[in-house]
Amino acid sequence: MTAPATETGAERAVRRRQQGDRRTGPATLAVTLVVLAVLLVVSATAGLAIGSVRVPPGQVWGIVTHALGADWATPDWTGARETIVLDVRAPRVLLGAVAGAGLAVVGTALQALIRNPLAEPYLLGVSSGASLGAVVVIVFGVTWFGPVSLSAAAFAGALGALLLVYATARTGGRITSARLVLSGVAIAAVLTAVLDLLLLTTDRGNEARAVLAWTLGGLGGVNWDTLWLPSAAVLLGVGILMVQARNLNLLLAGEEAATTMGLDVARFRARMFVLLSLVTGILVAAAGPIGFVGLMLPHTVRLIVGGDHRRVLPTAALGGAVFLIWADIAARIVAAPMEIPVGVLTALCGGPFFLWLMRRDARRTTDRGGA
Repeated sequence: MTAPATETGAERAVRRRQQGDRRTGPATLAVTLVVLAVLLVVSATAGLAIGSVRVPPGQVWGIVTHALGADWATPDWTGARETIVLDVRAPRVLLGAVAGAGLAVVGTALQALIRNPLAEPYLLGVSSGASLGAVVVIVFGVTWFGPVSLSAAAFAGALGALLLVYATARTGGRITSARLVLSGVAIAAVLTAVLDLLLLTTDRGNEARAVLAWTLGGLGGVNWDTLWLPSAAVLLGVGILMVQARNLNLLLAGEEAATTMGLDVARFRARMFVLLSLVTGILVAAAGPIGFVGLMLPHTVRLIVGGDHRRVLPTAALGGAVFLIWADIAARIVAAPMEIPVGVLTALCGGPFFLWLMRRDARRTTDRGGA
């Protein structure tokens, strides 16, 4: 199709990007979403079945459907197994799905907002800011906001860290990948040092050990009473980002192109920063800082469905949920009976991926310079 004669350069850039995304086709997207949905069901079943006490998948479904009031299976399981599935593993699996989906969509949106493929809550120090805010509440016993004090403090810390990293990395109106990562690493190091100092100087020894384990990231200890807040935050975040998918697409073409197409970039970016900090802060308060999910999933998903955020966001959410459930399963069984923090496993996966991404971007930059 020939472009209109009056089409501006900015409009042409957006149109070309959209045409490139259409090459994947709606059938590819539909198949991908169906496959991921099936994988999510399988993963959740495995998460409920696998552990120190193995529960057959048939019994897992029997227990779950019995709890929901649909008695399609004969109750041939013990009360202990029912308690393990419903009260111990089910909240954990659901938190894994919620946290994985939330971190994946936050990473996707950050990469578009900052126009940087390395943007991710953990690497940018956002998770460290949220952790520091949460630890301040725990150590000093702050309860200004009642039961949501921990999440409120984590949100404040995440937003403050994100704004500080963005302001530090933005020089001369531009942000480079190297400057962004270095700013994130430096600020994360400072925030982590302050966090460690608080833990070392507190006189609450038991709480300090528990918080230290929490800073490695993990899904243990969640219950039904605390699961509603991260679930609501992720649903809200995904819903708003889906509505704003077109604006995220515009930003990929550049700030000038987005402004030409009618987007108030500064205001939009500020609103999105608040939203992403809110989701990240609540997830960190619930599960601790879990890194690299928001880096790996968006890039993997774009290889399959293209760069259109109307496709990337739901696909990344499902992929992140599946990934983190399996990471938690691995954390439970790799060194059983000891449990490895899930954040350690995601870092072992994400570290090599990050290095590969750095080398790929450096190679592309070199090729463009030589051309």
